[in-house]
Amino acid sequence: MNVEKQKQPEVDLADDLHLMTTAVNEAGKLALEFFGDRANDKWLKDDGSFVSDADMALDKLLHQRLLAGREDYGWLSEETEDNLERLNKSRVWIVDPIDGTRAFLHDKPHWVVSVALVIDGVVRMGCLYNPVKEQFFEAVLGQGARLNGQEMRIDGQSDIEGATIIAAPGRFKSNIWPTPWPRVESFMVNSVAYRMALVAANRADALLTLSGKSDWDLAAADLLVREAGGMVSDHQGRELTFNRQNTRHPSVLVANRELYPKLLARTKLVAASKRSGCAHN
Repeated sequence: MNVEKQKQPEVDLADDLHLMTTAVNEAGKLALEFFGDRANDKWLKDDGSFVSDADMALDKLLHQRLLAGREDYGWLSEETEDNLERLNKSRVWIVDPIDGTRAFLHDKPHWVVSVALVIDGVVRMGCLYNPVKEQFFEAVLGQGARLNGQEMRIDGQSDIEGATIIAAPGRFKSNIWPTPWPRVESFMVNSVAYRMALVAANRADALLTLSGKSDWDLAAADLLVREAGGMVSDHQGRELTFNRQNTRHPSVLVANRELYPKLLARTKLVAASKRSGCAHN
């Protein structure tokens, strides 16, 4: 689709960064008001995932804060019906009010508020906030990644054997692999954005998911990993691109620069026809 993006008045990126971090902090505080509240109503969406009053309240707050005075910015959120007008915009906010809603609803702390700003197809800044664990991750393109103000650099293990990889239980013993995996340690948390942040923060060596994810799950975390020195792609090695008409990505592989090519050599061999049954991984 060839469309001419609407010209926008230049806004200092420092202003956008301040707006984003302030809005995400406010959203995190609002989320805590719902966290653990049994009165937080929830229901299933058409895709089988849960959404709750909390998701919708955070979506409304972030929409109001991030677009205030920035009416020419586009908007893409998990909890807002997609308006393809965003494809005509130079600057687009990509938002997941609560990434990890299932964990949120079960009173588990593995969820984040996720916001990214994409400019002309490139993620320029993003942040993830886990208010339960008091972890605020942020990154700006070319300026590094930070956790609670401290710089993060990925320096995990370089060999697959003995690596800690965030993945679904039993993933490495599945019959989808042409050859057996060496011994690896694994664990799982619900939010894929939080999983990626944990790799960026050296809490794990890699992440692998063979199920489809969306722009709002990945945009902020993608920049976070890259600015911390890591690699991100799908399981075939294709880089993730954002704010396209199709917002889905088939899979995600994240690792440090030494471990990544070794993992990719294995994941590229997985036949697409064998990835059934992985919808929540």
